[in-house]
Amino acid sequence: MRFLVCVFLFAGSVSAAEPILRSAKSGSWSDPATWTEGKVPGAGAKVLIRPGHRVEYDAKSDAVIRAINIGGSLVFDPSTDTLLNVGLVKIQPGDTYSEDGFDCDAHGELADPKGPMPELIVGTPQRPIANGKTATIRLHYVEGMNKETCPAIVCCGGRMDLHGQPMARTWLKLGATAKAGSASIVLAEPAAGWKAGDKIIVTATQTHGAKKTESKTEEATIAKVDGKAIELAAALAMDHAGEGNYRGEVANLSRNVIVESADPAGVRGHTMYHRNSAGSISYAEFRHLGKKNVLGKYAIHFHLCRDTMRGSFLVGNSVWDSDNRWITIHGTDYLVVRDNVGYKSIGHGFFLEDGTEVYNLLDRNLAVGAKRGKPLPKQALPFDQNEGAGFWWTCSLNSFTRNIAAECGNYGFRYEATPTSALKLNFPIRQPDGTKKTLDPRTLPFVRFDDNEVHSSTGLYGVNLGEGVNRVGPDEHHPFVVRNLKVWDIHYAFRPQVPNLIVENLDIHGAAYGVYHPNFDNHYYRNVLIAQTNTEPFNRGHDDLSVQYGKLVVDGLTFDGCRSGGMPLIQISDDNPTGRAETHFRNVKTVNWQDGSKQKAIVNLGGGPRPKPKTEKGVPVYLHDWFGPGRIAMVASTRSPEYKAKPEEFRAEAPLTGNESRVAEVSGVPFPAFPEIADDLPPMTVMTQTMRRDGKLVVRGTCIDNGVVKRVTVNGMEAKFDGGSSTEWTVTLEMTATRIEAKAEDAAGNVEKTPAIVVVR
Repeated sequence: MRFLVCVFLFAGSVSAAEPILRSAKSGSWSDPATWTEGKVPGAGAKVLIRPGHRVEYDAKSDAVIRAINIGGSLVFDPSTDTLLNVGLVKIQPGDTYSEDGFDCDAHGELADPKGPMPELIVGTPQRPIANGKTATIRLHYVEGMNKETCPAIVCCGGRMDLHGQPMARTWLKLGATAKAGSASIVLAEPAAGWKAGDKIIVTATQTHGAKKTESKTEEATIAKVDGKAIELAAALAMDHAGEGNYRGEVANLSRNVIVESADPAGVRGHTMYHRNSAGSISYAEFRHLGKKNVLGKYAIHFHLCRDTMRGSFLVGNSVWDSDNRWITIHGTDYLVVRDNVGYKSIGHGFFLEDGTEVYNLLDRNLAVGAKRGKPLPKQALPFDQNEGAGFWWTCSLNSFTRNIAAECGNYGFRYEATPTSALKLNFPIRQPDGTKKTLDPRTLPFVRFDDNEVHSSTGLYGVNLGEGVNRVGPDEHHPFVVRNLKVWDIHYAFRPQVPNLIVENLDIHGAAYGVYHPNFDNHYYRNVLIAQTNTEPFNRGHDDLSVQYGKLVVDGLTFDGCRSGGMPLIQISDDNPTGRAETHFRNVKTVNWQDGSKQKAIVNLGGGPRPKPKTEKGVPVYLHDWFGPGRIAMVASTRSPEYKAKPEEFRAEAPLTGNESRVAEVSGVPFPAFPEIADDLPPMTVMTQTMRRDGKLVVRGTCIDNGVVKRVTVNGMEAKFDGGSSTEWTVTLEMTATRIEAKAEDAAGNVEKTPAIVVVR
C-alpha cells in the first residue's frame, strides 16, 4: 500500500465548530441534493468534495466561496459559461478540510495507486472548454486567510487540468510594417482561432538608440480577423517594424479558460503544482497573478516536482500582468513549455529557479516586458538579482528553442551561475540513468539552444551567457552550442563569458556593442553577421581587462554598415596569461563601412582603459586568405612583445590596421579545426497525451536530444515523427495496453536509460 500525506500549515485555523459543507454524492454543483446540508454552497462557504464524489461545476455565480478542498473530483461543465469566485482551491487526497495556499508536504503516495486521483478538471485536451464558452476562476482574498499564501489554486498529489480552445499559433510575426495611426495590421501567417474581441499586443521594435520617438509594446483589441489581416478597434500610436529580417510580433492574450485575481491592486493570487501531482495546462489565460516580493508565489509554479510530473505540459497559455514571474520551473524535470506568451512581469519571466532543473523543453515561447524586480527573501540562489530576464536559468542542461524575448528588463536570456562564500555551486543533478550526482552546474552544456531571438530591450543585454561563472564551463568535447541566434535593437547584444563555446549563425543588428566582454577560451564561431553596430562590434577579451585565455576561431564574419567612428571593427586583446591565446579569422568581409568621417581600422586596439600588457606573449590575430588564397595576415598590437621584438617585420596597411596595430604576412599557420563534439547524452522522452480513439490508444509525446533522434519506440512499436525543432511523435496502440513505455535512440547510438512510463487507468 502507498500513502500520501499533505500537511497544510496555516494562519487562522478552522475550528471544529465552524461548519464544513461536504458533498453527499456525485452530482451537479447547483443541485442541493449534491450537498449534505441540502443547499448549494454560497458566499463564505467552506467546501469539501469527498473522495469518490464527482461534482460537475455548472454555475456562474458572484458569491465568493471561502475555500474548496477537493478529495474527489470537481469538473467544470465544458459546454456552458461558468464562473467560480473563491479564496482557495486545494486538490489533495483525503477527507479532511484545511486552508493554506503553499506549504504542502507531499512526499507520500496514494493509498490505492489504481484508484482515481483527486482532481480539478477545467476542460481536457480531448474536450476543452467549448468554443464560444468561458470558464473563469477568480481568486479573492478572504479575511482570516494568510495573505502570503492565499488566494491560490494548489495541487498537492492530485490532478489539475485546465484546457481552453486550441489556437494554431498564439503569437506570430508581423507580415508588414504596422504604421502609427493605422487601425489594421498584417501578420506573416493566418491567425487561425483568433477572433473579434480578443486582446492582443504588438511588440516594440525600436527602443534602443538615439531616436526619441521610441517604440513601445502596444495593447489592442481585435475588431475583425480575415486570414492574415486584422482590423483593430483603435489606431496604433507607434510604428512597429514588420519587413525584412527584423520584425515585431503580435500575440493573442485572450483565452476561454481564465484564472485571475479579483483585486489586482490588492492581495493577488497564485497557482502551484507540488510533487506527485498530475495534469497539464493549455490555451488558458492567467492574469493579474503573482505576489510581489514573496518567494514561491508565482503565476504558474511547478514546485519541487522532479520527475514525478513527467509528461505534464504548458502549451499555448498567456500569462500577463504578473507581479512575480510568469512560469517558474523549480526543482522540476521533463516539463514541456511550448507556445506560451508572457507579457508584463516583475522579475524574470520564464524562470528555472534553483539550478538543479534538467531535461525541460522551452520551445517557441514569447517573453515581452519582464521588468526588473528585487531579490526575493530566502531565495534558493543568492546571486540572482531578479533583474528582469525574459528567460533565466542556472543549470543549462535543458532545451531552449525558437523562443523570443522582446522589450525585457536587463536581459533577454540570462544564464547565471555565480559562486559565493555561502554557495559553492555543488548541486545534486539528475543523471540519464535516473541517479543523482553532485555536480557544478557550470560544467553542464545545453541540450539545445537553437533558433532563439532577442530584440528591443529597454535594459542592457540580449543574451548574457555566463557573466560571473569565473571561467568555469563544460569541457571542449561537450561545449555550449548556440545555433541561429538573432539579436537586434539592443545595447549589448551577446556577452559570451563561458569557456568552450560553439556559435553557428549569429545575426546581430542595430546594437551598440556586438560580441561584448567575451571570455575567448576555445570559442568557435561560424557565419557571423554584425550590422549597424557602431560602438564596439567585436570586443577584446573581457573588455577593459583586455585578456584572452585560449583560442578564438571565426569562419565567416561580415560587418555591414558599422559606422564605428574611430573604433575598430575587431579589437585586439593585450594579455595572454596561458601562453596559448590566439585569434583566427577567415572570410572577413566589410560592407557599407568606410564613410570617411574618422580614422578607422578593421583590427586595432579599442578604446577605454587599456592596462599595460603584463604577459610575455601578446595575442596575435591571424586573418587567413587575407592577401589571397593560402596567404595569411598576422596583425599585432604596437604594444605587444611580438611587435616590439621585430617592428621591422610589420607594416601599416589601411584599412586593415590602425594607429596602434601593424600587419605582417606569415606562413605555416593552419586554420584551426572546430572541435569534435562528443555525443554521449541519451535522448529524453515524455508522453504528453494518451487518448482513446476509434477503439485504439493514441499516444503523443515529445523527444529532445542534443543530436538527431533516430527513433522513438512505444511498447516496442516505432512512433511516427511529426517534425519540428524538438521532435514530436505519435503512435497508435491496441486498446488492451495498460502500461505504456516510451524510449528513444539517437543517431549516435545513445539509448534512453529511463523510459517514460504511463499506467492507463
